[in-house]
Amino acid sequence: MKTFLSLRPLSVGLLLLSILFTGCKSDPKKQSVSKSEIAEPKREVIEVVTRSMEFFAPDTINSGWNTFVYKNLSTEPHFILLDKYPEGFNIDNTIKEVAPAFEQGMAMIMEGKMEEAIAAFGTLPEWFSQVVFSGGTGLISPQETAISTLHLAPGYYIMECYVKMPDGRFHTSMGMAKEFIIRDEDSGNKPPEASVSITISSTDGITYSGNLAKGATIFSVTYGDQIAHENFVGHDVNLVRMEAGADLDALEAWMNWATPNGLMSSTAPAGFTFLGGTNDAPEGSVHYFEAELLPGDYVLIAEVPDTTEKGMLKTFTIAD
Repeated sequence: MKTFLSLRPLSVGLLLLSILFTGCKSDPKKQSVSKSEIAEPKREVIEVVTRSMEFFAPDTINSGWNTFVYKNLSTEPHFILLDKYPEGFNIDNTIKEVAPAFEQGMAMIMEGKMEEAIAAFGTLPEWFSQVVFSGGTGLISPQETAISTLHLAPGYYIMECYVKMPDGRFHTSMGMAKEFIIRDEDSGNKPPEASVSITISSTDGITYSGNLAKGATIFSVTYGDQIAHENFVGHDVNLVRMEAGADLDALEAWMNWATPNGLMSSTAPAGFTFLGGTNDAPEGSVHYFEAELLPGDYVLIAEVPDTTEKGMLKTFTIAD
């Protein structure tokens, strides 16, 4: 993967931020989640559950293809981003060397002090640029389930969500940063067969083909390239159901976390339900996500600024 300086937010875990354009760790021995709470496909899956500001998930996972079933039982939108760390570094390094820079930088953004924010982010350690953003789920609304399948290499990872609190703090700083290990032992799983194929790139935006129809749908997402956008965040794909009269401009503005109100749970635009997708991933990789499409209007959108101009906001309708 070509490394780029993508500043994704992470505090008490990984905060990867950007600024130019405007969970408590779970202990599976102490807490468990009933399988009845998971709306899961009929195959072996990695179960992840959020009830407030945490991830209940395994501590070790086999490498290769894995399907994550993420049940959001909380009252706020969340997502999963999987961050592969360079060898020799872990969450302790992030807490000591990275989190303070991002906490200060975000505080300056909230106050509109962009020069001070740039200075704060300039204190980040060199190793931080070697973190590989390896996919995950798109945004998922409360009481909804996201299903994503991706291929993971062995190594040390952090699972995070950096949706923002009303005061500008990231969910990562509230506990949504969980470390886990991908073992050097292949899962033996195979990717699902998609009925809709999506490609996303900085040059062509989001393009798609296939059978968009009512019912259970599997999407493939090919990352034609990956770049740092104006806010230094790489592109991803989020599926959103849109009610009649919902404001697309408000959705587009909210998807830019680098504004004071962007990606803030309390300012999420009305009339939209987030149904998952795929998160920031390397150039050339292929990821999958699944959703039950009901009759109505939908949006495919990336979490970057100016999605309409970049061709990264597309709408479609499912007939009854």
